[in-house]
Amino acid sequence: MITLAERASNQILLFAPDLLGEALALQLNSAEPELDVLLNKDQLTRHPSLVIWSIESLEMPSSIQLELKRLQEHWHPSPVLLLLPTTVNLTTEELLQFGCPGLLQDPDLKTLVDAIKTLRGGGRVVRLKDKSSEKVTTTQSTIGLGQWLLISGLQQIHGDLKIINLTLKNTRDNLFLELVLKGRKREILTAKKLLLWLWGPLQVAINPINENGPTDPLWSDINRIKNENQSNEVGTEISLTECSGMSVWIAINKRLQSSVQNGFINSTGHLLAIDGLNNPRQQDLLNGLIEQLDEVINRLSKNKSDHYSYLDDWEELQPQLRQQALRSVAGSYVRLPRTGKLTPVIDELLEFADLLSKDDDLPDPERMLQPLLLNKPIQINGQLLPPDDPRSILHLETLFSNWIIRTAELLSAELLGACGEWSELRQYLLNPHFISTRELERLRNQLNSKNRWLNLVERPIQLYESKRLLYQLKQGSISTILVTEPRDEELRKLGWWQQQVALLVEARDALAPQVQALVRKFGDLMVIVLTQVIGRGIGLVGRGIAQGMGRSLGRG
Repeated sequence: MITLAERASNQILLFAPDLLGEALALQLNSAEPELDVLLNKDQLTRHPSLVIWSIESLEMPSSIQLELKRLQEHWHPSPVLLLLPTTVNLTTEELLQFGCPGLLQDPDLKTLVDAIKTLRGGGRVVRLKDKSSEKVTTTQSTIGLGQWLLISGLQQIHGDLKIINLTLKNTRDNLFLELVLKGRKREILTAKKLLLWLWGPLQVAINPINENGPTDPLWSDINRIKNENQSNEVGTEISLTECSGMSVWIAINKRLQSSVQNGFINSTGHLLAIDGLNNPRQQDLLNGLIEQLDEVINRLSKNKSDHYSYLDDWEELQPQLRQQALRSVAGSYVRLPRTGKLTPVIDELLEFADLLSKDDDLPDPERMLQPLLLNKPIQINGQLLPPDDPRSILHLETLFSNWIIRTAELLSAELLGACGEWSELRQYLLNPHFISTRELERLRNQLNSKNRWLNLVERPIQLYESKRLLYQLKQGSISTILVTEPRDEELRKLGWWQQQVALLVEARDALAPQVQALVRKFGDLMVIVLTQVIGRGIGLVGRGIAQGMGRSLGRG
């Protein structure tokens, strides 16, 4: 039985190649004199507080995983810290399957020392580099052909526009040359719009197109694409001070805040309601939802009277949560003119907005909250994992991201509706492109059409295929993923029309083999007709013509 004094040991056992192990032990002993880093288990005088294993390659992952399991069983309860090389051929999901409390890829000395302190305190540390940053490729292959054509084309266009604008300033007296240059400028701007329409991202339909080059919102996206492909930032970084549900939420909350601190890019491929808001209001809305979500979870965690009342409390707190999120967008003291007098914005928004609107694809609160509040395991790919496992943390982060984006969509739709009724509100909340009544109504009509199509057609198909569309908020980008999970109960609750859509999909699957067989047999029949009947008939006719021509030539 290991005593508490042995668990608090300052001895650390390090397994590493000879030269690397000696250098690393010397650096750790110099950086933290109270630590005693040992390279041989025979030198131990007590149970080590931490076991570090540094490996040079990952050629046999299964053997490494087996050896890790043996190390954890032999040195239990001491945690194991695995140090990975700079270049690995495994994905993040495969690395996380090693299941050790500490997982660092090519750390510096400070990162290693901080990880040792966290692990000795009973926490977890994961720090993996972005695999895409290690690829050394050309710009064309890195950012894609379409993006390369867009960037190079825009660079040429803005270079020509700069020359034309400079020439126009010096040719005020030559009316004919001025008319020619302005016509050329209109042609170049039209070519730019065509180029953006063909190869530009979705934000081009939202942001106004100007001729300022790098000041365009599009150029920030282009530069961001370049920086993301040339960056060497950490891909996955998780640090837990302790293995508890609230510590897991603190780590998730920190990752969510870092994802929106510099704004975001819509990478979903379709228009979102939040795209209609200007950048400051978008960030205020997402930050407000994250802040209110943090307060709700902390409030639920303090209520220990009844472990099963948190779901009811969660539903009761939703209107208040949305109200506070709207307050963070509008501000508590902002006043704008309406009907000839200054009116508090937040009061009008709360009176107009429907805070009880529903989204059928909002995640089940029990799946999000139960691991945090009750420390229940999470089922991922057929495995039951504790909440503090890095794979569980990433899964919960996806669920909370999906909840944040879908709730933001509901509130953004209410804000767009309020702007339709209150024109003075548009300059304060909306993207400049949607200030005009025509563009705002076009946006709302597009969103309504998209939502009807999703609810009436796409959602029934996803339910029948057991697919769920999740929004991810990661590294300043909103993206979507489709996960497979049973959804039979939701399928039974569909309306009549949606059930007919699912029935059509089922009928297509049932009739597809028969149709394929019929087409295949019809194709075989046509082959026989063309080759055996028509082909032979044409051959006989041709042979007869050739013979007749031969006889005529012989007589001549």
